[in-house]
Amino acid sequence: MQCMRKDPEMDVIGTHFSFATNDTEYFNVFNPSATTFDLDRFNPEVIVHTGALTHVDYCESHPDESFHHTVGSTAASLELAEKYKAKYVFISSDYIFDGQSGPYDEKAEAHPLSVYGKHKWQAEKLVREKIDDHLILRITNVYGHEIRGKNFIAFLIKTAQSGEARTLPLPKDQFATPVNADDIGKYLCLLLKDNKRGIYNLASDEYLNRVELAEKVLSYFPKHKVKIRAMTTSKLEQAAPRPLKGGLKNDKIKKEYPEYRFSTVEEYMKENYGI
Repeated sequence: MQCMRKDPEMDVIGTHFSFATNDTEYFNVFNPSATTFDLDRFNPEVIVHTGALTHVDYCESHPDESFHHTVGSTAASLELAEKYKAKYVFISSDYIFDGQSGPYDEKAEAHPLSVYGKHKWQAEKLVREKIDDHLILRITNVYGHEIRGKNFIAFLIKTAQSGEARTLPLPKDQFATPVNADDIGKYLCLLLKDNKRGIYNLASDEYLNRVELAEKVLSYFPKHKVKIRAMTTSKLEQAAPRPLKGGLKNDKIKKEYPEYRFSTVEEYMKENYGI
C-alpha cells in the first residue's frame, strides 16, 4: 500500500507486509496500529492499494487465503480511506474477464474464470460501493525493474543472462497487453493531479502472446541457451483457468491524454539491454 499527501511536496510513503525494502515501512492493513510510522500524523490524502495474493494457481486450491489477502485487505484499506477521507486507488487486472473477446475496454462486462479473478472483481465492486472518490486501474503483464525480478520479462532476462540451458513451455494462445511499470506510475500521477475518478485501463498498444513476448526479449541475448516450447494452454494443465484473449484497450486514457504514449517492450529492451 502507498499513502500520499498532495501538499506541500506530494510526500509518499510506500509500505510492505512480507517483503521489506530500504524504501518501505512495515504495515499490516489488518492491524494498522502495528505500523512502523505514524499514520494518523501523516494523514494521507491518497491511498493506493496494491495488495493481493497474485499466485493464480495457488489461489485455486487456497480460496480462503486468496479472499483474505485480496478482498479482505481491500475492505480493511477502504476503512482507512473512509477514516482519513482519502482518495482511494485500487489496482485491478484483466483476469476479471473470461478471455473470449479481448482486449477489453472499461465498459466490458466481467466474467472471471479463476478464484483470483473472482476475488479481484469482488474487490473492485467493494471499492465502487464504499468510496465515491476512487480510481480503479486495470493492468496486466507488468514489466520493468524490480528487486525480486518476479515479472515475466525480468525472469526471462535473468534466465538468459545466467547462461543456463533451459526449456520453457509457454502458451501460444494466451494474449495480453504488456505494460511498463514506469508508464503505470506516470499515468497514475497524471490521473491524481487532474483529480480523475472511475476505471482506467493502463495498457500498451502491443498485443502479444507469451511466445512472441519471450522471443522478443530473448533476441537481445544472442548467446542465451533458452529454448521455447510453444504449447496450447490446455496442454500446460495449469491449475487456474486463464483468459486466453485477454488484455486491455487504452482508448479512454489516450483520448484524455493525447500528448502522452505508452512505451513498448522493444524500447525497454533497447534502452536497458541494447548493444
